[in-house]
Amino acid sequence: MYSPYVDGVVREIFERDSLYHAAGIASSTCRCVAALNVDTVYIGGGTPSLLAPADLQRMLDALRGSYRCSFQEVTLEADPETITAEKAEAWIAAGINRISLGTQSFDDKELAAAGRLHRRADIYEADRTLRAVGIRNISFDLIAGLPHQTEESWNRTLDELIALRPEHVSIYMLEIDEGSRLGREVLNGGARYSAAKIPEDDSIADFYGHACAQLAAGGFEHYEISNWAKPGLRSKHNLKYWLREPYFGIGAGAHSFDGNMRWANAHDPAGYSATLGAGKLPVEQKEVLSEQQALDEEFFLGLRLLDGIDVSAFEARYNTALWNSVRNRIDQLAARGLVEWHDRRLRLAPNHLAVSNEVFVELMS
Repeated sequence: MYSPYVDGVVREIFERDSLYHAAGIASSTCRCVAALNVDTVYIGGGTPSLLAPADLQRMLDALRGSYRCSFQEVTLEADPETITAEKAEAWIAAGINRISLGTQSFDDKELAAAGRLHRRADIYEADRTLRAVGIRNISFDLIAGLPHQTEESWNRTLDELIALRPEHVSIYMLEIDEGSRLGREVLNGGARYSAAKIPEDDSIADFYGHACAQLAAGGFEHYEISNWAKPGLRSKHNLKYWLREPYFGIGAGAHSFDGNMRWANAHDPAGYSATLGAGKLPVEQKEVLSEQQALDEEFFLGLRLLDGIDVSAFEARYNTALWNSVRNRIDQLAARGLVEWHDRRLRLAPNHLAVSNEVFVELMS
């Protein structure tokens, strides 16, 4: 069913140089990508666990045949209801050693309101199945702010998650997206799709605070605004985004960054496959970043990490006038208690993690 799309992904890997040239991507970028040592892979977007294991194997084998690969962490996003022992065993054989489980909640009413196909029992079955075949690195994700969510149901979800002892946890606060049916209903003041049952913003912030406390008590390290891990098990792949290291995205909607330029493929899978079939890479966006954009990105991404930013490195890397303008903004935010200095590193104030986007907007304004 999905093989034509996978054919396109494999073609993008093998025909990188000619496709980049046709898309007007600089030869210096091609050299940067060719020189990458592929040590982490993240297979995400949509529900890739629906792909046939043989197709996942084909994509990983294509990477092995085109790059220097020393896979340390290969993650597959998987929805609980799509997991079987047979598929999980094939994933391991293909080289996948980490699963990001689309949990969202342990409350069936909340899952139904969110339009999810799985239920609480499916989460437990998926966890048992993955552990039984030998997966030893599982990340669970939750959403704070789902319709019908209460303090009681949220704390129950946290308790159940911690009892399963995952290696990694991601928690995202519900965002209203005008592109979704729920988002449009909320913005229009309607009640369909349980829009009227979404908790208040203050309650969602409280849910986040409860999660911080309970996960800390459960032995998890809070290392990024939305991410917690057991010691030594932080997401190696995602850390590259936050540290602004080069990465190479393949497939529909995939984003790439070579340290100076960003580009993204078209989102539509059918259009992506058709364009590749015509010998072209469907690049939808392409941008060379200015020094100002690079500096802003480093701050925005670096402040997502609870370790904060080594500001002295910025002073050495950026021109004085540019740096001074940012330093003035930092001083203003620090005076208001939104950011703080800790061991000569700048970080978000712990009590403002739940409203980090507001701080980022002010910092970048």
